Parts: sequence; C-alpha cells; structure tokens
Amino acid sequence: NGTGSSPLTFILTGIPGLLISSYWMALPLCCLYLLMLLGNCTLLWMIKTDHSLHTPMYYFLSMLALADLGLSLSTLPTMLAIFWFESTSLHFEACIVQMYFIHSFSAIESGVLVAMAFDRFVAICYPLRYTSVLTSSLIMKAGGVIFMRGICVVLPVAVLIKKMPFCRSRVLSHSFCLHQDMLRLVCGDVKVNSLYGLTAVILTKGLDSLTILLSYTMIIRTILSIVSQETQAKAFSTCISHLCAVLIFYIPLIGLSIIHRFGKHVPPLTHTLLADAYLLVPPVLNPLVYSWKTKQIRRRILILLCRK
Repeated sequence: NGTGSSPLTFILTGIPGLLISSYWMALPLCCLYLLMLLGNCTLLWMIKTDHSLHTPMYYFLSMLALADLGLSLSTLPTMLAIFWFESTSLHFEACIVQMYFIHSFSAIESGVLVAMAFDRFVAICYPLRYTSVLTSSLIMKAGGVIFMRGICVVLPVAVLIKKMPFCRSRVLSHSFCLHQDMLRLVCGDVKVNSLYGLTAVILTKGLDSLTILLSYTMIIRTILSIVSQETQAKAFSTCISHLCAVLIFYIPLIGLSIIHRFGKHVPPLTHTLLADAYLLVPPVLNPLVYSWKTKQIRRRILILLCRK
C-alpha cells in the first residue's frame, strides 16, 4: 500500500470553508442526531406496544426506522469526532468498516422503500386481497431478503477496496468514508472496483427506483379509475408519507451519484452538503413525516402527551 511500516490512515474533511472547531456547527449536528434517535426510537416503541399498529404497513415502517437508525449511527462517530474533538484521522480498517455499514444500510433502506411501495400497491389496487397477500410470513421473508441483500451486495465492495494500494493524497472529501471517495485516492487500476460499484448501485437502488416508479404508475392508474373524487383523494393520501420518504431518500442520492461521476469541477461544498443531506436528512425527516401524515401515529402521540 505504499505506506511503509506506518498504518494507513485517512484524513476526513469537515465542511469546506468552516473551521473544524466551530461549536456552532457541532451543536446543530448533535441536535439532529438526538432528534433522529428520539423520532425513530419513538416510532419503534409505539409500533411494538400498540396492537392496532401491528399491520403490514407499520411493520415495514419499523424496518425503515431501523435502517434509518443504522444509517445515522454509522456516520455518528466520525461526525462528532471532527466537530467536537477536532479528530480528523481515521485508520484504514475503520474507514472500510464505516463505508461498509453506510452503503449496506443505504441499500437496506432502499429495499424497505420498495416493500412499502408494494404494500401501497396491494392496498389500493387489490384491497380485498390485502390481508391474504401481505401475511406475517411474507413480511418476515421480505425483511430477511432485504437485509441479506444489503449485506451481501456491499461486501465485495469492501473486500475489493481493501486490496487496493493507496499512495496519493489521503484526504477524503467528507466527514465519513464513502466508496466513491476512497476509490478516488487509489493509485492502481480501479476498473474492477468501479465496475462492481456501479453494478451494485444498479442492482439495488437502480432496480428499486424503477420498481417504485412502476408501482406508482399502476397505483395512479387505479386511483384515476375511481369515480368518486373523495375516494380518490383518500386513496392518494395514504401514499403521501411514502412518497415523501422516497423523495427525501432518492433526490440527494441521485444528486450525489451524478456529482461524483460527472461533477469534477463542482465546488467541494456541494459534494459535502449533498452527502450530508443524503445520510442525515432522511433519518431525521422520516419519523416527522409519518407522525404528521399518519392518523394512528399522530393520535397515539397526542394520547401520550395528554397523559403527561
């Protein structure tokens, strides 16, 4: 790896143009992480304790909350280390572990969004068959497949990059380790790594986004075929929370992927802000969106507040 006897380390970057020791930036970050933990843990607790929420839609929502927790906790150590303790160095092995968990939980979240789109598709297009199709057994199997896919698809990415030589600048562009960012620092042939990374993205988020698009195409066709406008509005309102979650997750992801591959002349601040939005915004906003738009969760929260 061209490092001699010293262990290979990377230098993480905070926000370009901002002093690392800026506590006014560290405090909002801590508040975001606390809000994320509070929101997702509250969702999981409510779904577990309230038997009226033991339905396929809320089971998938609990999977989404777990994926959000995993995604945020993967970035938490280095983000806080940079802005609170001014610690920017990270060992090569730790960087690979963080990269693996970030991309794995990202793939898992993408898979959960597909499962939630299928839930909405069955509920609106085949409402009479909803309970017979989405059984507890099917939900458990779907969760297992989504989880295993996230683990297995990303594993070769970590194995391949671990064998690559790093002999250029070791300064990364973000406050955490991403595959595209690490690959930029490799001084050997990266064709295999780049090709597999692109294939993994296509097999996960690429296929997932197309599946979600196809599901909503059929959902919209079914909704438009309903005569009553009131029923149309009611059917579409059940999809708003999921649509918001899809947009919150995929818009920063697509923007980040395009910039990494084609935006070589884009300012570093744009890279940083998109990456932070991709990893921090969905885990924070998803619980807020579902709490606001889902009547059962909103009612449960109001009951808890009234008791206090």
